Amino acid sequence: MKNILVPVGSSANAIGNLQYAIDLAQSINANVYVASVFQELSKVGGLSKVNTILKEESENRLDEVLSQVDRKGVQVIAHPIKGEVLEGISRISKQVPIDLMVLAPRSNSIKEEVYLGKTSGKLLKQTNIPILVVPEGAKFQPPKTMLMAFKNGSFERDELLEPVRQFKESFGTEINVLHVETPETSEDMKNVTDNLKVLQDSYTQVETATTFQAVIEYFQQFNPDVLCVIRRKRGFFKKLWEKNEIYKREFHTSKPLLVLPVQE
Repeated sequence: MKNILVPVGSSANAIGNLQYAIDLAQSINANVYVASVFQELSKVGGLSKVNTILKEESENRLDEVLSQVDRKGVQVIAHPIKGEVLEGISRISKQVPIDLMVLAPRSNSIKEEVYLGKTSGKLLKQTNIPILVVPEGAKFQPPKTMLMAFKNGSFERDELLEPVRQFKESFGTEINVLHVETPETSEDMKNVTDNLKVLQDSYTQVETATTFQAVIEYFQQFNPDVLCVIRRKRGFFKKLWEKNEIYKREFHTSKPLLVLPVQE
């Protein structure tokens, strides 16, 4: 992982989230890109001055956040990005190969009962980038253990597992695999490709109704420093894909959540 992207919104967690990303980047010798997205209004009717103000406010927000973090010698590149958030992130990823996006869970949401706010939820569900959701107030610590839960053990491309490999290589993270067999599991899904086998330190096969349920049941047993799940169309967040905002009563974790974007 060489390039880490941190979207910055109006959330009070922006500073802590960026510091977490910088601390992680320092540990793995990566760069950090900080993006503040603003939407331009139509220039019809003399709104060009308003757009100039919006861009300046975005730049000022970036300056404010950057002034309150310790860069620790990490290269931090900040850019205001014009457009809707998904469009802006897509443009960045076309210019710079983004290996990981670090998100604060609630983003702009101020509701205490929310785990993933609408912006963070939208980015998690609709971008093809590995995402690390960092709990509010968390300080970076090299993870000693990771619980990696999935239903389909086929990872056809090595790069899909790159964040897991990076954690193991950089921090010696113990990778505990939880392979979940559900009523939907096919014979092919029961196999685990060799690129994951070389990374795993333990392998547990369980039978439950869903991957989500298996994580809930086995999380305390493994007590991982990082939870890793796979963002398949019919995967961990199957029941939650219908909306962007996810409430704590539906799912939440006090540990960093690594989401790998495997497409089907």
